[in-house]
Formats: sequence, structure tokens, C-alpha cells
Amino acid sequence: MTTESDNNKKLKAFFGTEYSSLKRYVNSNIKESINRDAEDIIQDVALKLFSGADRYSPINNVASFVYRSVKNKIIDLMRSNKPTTSSEHENELKLIEFSEMLYGTSDNNYSEQMKDELKQHIMGLKPHYRDIIIAIDFEGYTYREISEESNVPEGTLMSRRHRAIALLHKTLKTKKELH
Repeated sequence: MTTESDNNKKLKAFFGTEYSSLKRYVNSNIKESINRDAEDIIQDVALKLFSGADRYSPINNVASFVYRSVKNKIIDLMRSNKPTTSSEHENELKLIEFSEMLYGTSDNNYSEQMKDELKQHIMGLKPHYRDIIIAIDFEGYTYREISEESNVPEGTLMSRRHRAIALLHKTLKTKKELH
């Protein structure tokens, strides 16, 4: 077994040789209203692709795969077109939103300890459960987008998220009863 997957090798080679072309592509497609640099967009996409490379089925057409991912990132940025806030603040808001969904209340009175426990339990989930929670609830991806990128059926992704939420709910409910 090799330490680096084929997908990882293909992505590394592609980004190494095509980085300047990617940069020109992003610059030609982003609007002035987006407060992002082409390199930031490419780095975000690269990070996401490399971190998930082992979960994808074998990538046959790397150029198409990467350019489609970059295009989707640009579209997402254009759609959002909201004032930029710090990612830490954004994640805090998403965590509160997720807590509301999990606990069924909306009083916004979640202690730091409760939020930390939730983060800890999310990170402690099996990778396919954790990844779907993070992708859907924190990164804003749709089931369709994840399905297209990972070749996992949307129904399977929905089931995984449902099971992950059930596990989190059960674990946190048990913890709450003990306190």
C-alpha cells in the first residue's frame, strides 16, 4: 500500500504544472465585487480536493475535475455576495444554528462548554459521518454537489447525515442526563 493515493499524485502533478493557467482562468471569471484573490480561491479548492482525495473514486480526467471544482467555488462566491465576516465568527454562527437544530431550541443560550462538546463530538464521529455534517451544515454544500464530486448517491449522503445527527443527539442527550 502506498502512502500517497493515485488521486493525490494526479492532483499534485496537475496543480504543479497548471497553477498559472488556473490563476488566469479564475481571474477571467471572477467579478470585481468578489473580495477574493484568484490564489485564495485556488488554494481553497486545492485544500478541499487534497483533503478528500482518498474518498473520491479514481479521477480519470483531472483537468475537468479541478476546473469544475474551481468553477463551482467561483459560483458559490458570486451567489453568496454577502459582506465578508471572519470565518471564526461565521463558524460560531453555524455551530449555534446546528445546536438549535440538534437541541430543538432557539434561545441562543448555548454555553461555551456545550459548543465545545458539540465540536468535540462532531470531530469524534466516523469520517463519513463527520464529513457530511461539516459539508452540509458548516460549508453549505448541497447533497447534489457532494454526490457529483464523490459519486456517492444523494440518498446515501442523506442517510449518513441523518445517522450522524441521531448519534450526536443520543450522545449529547446522555451527557445532559448525567449532569
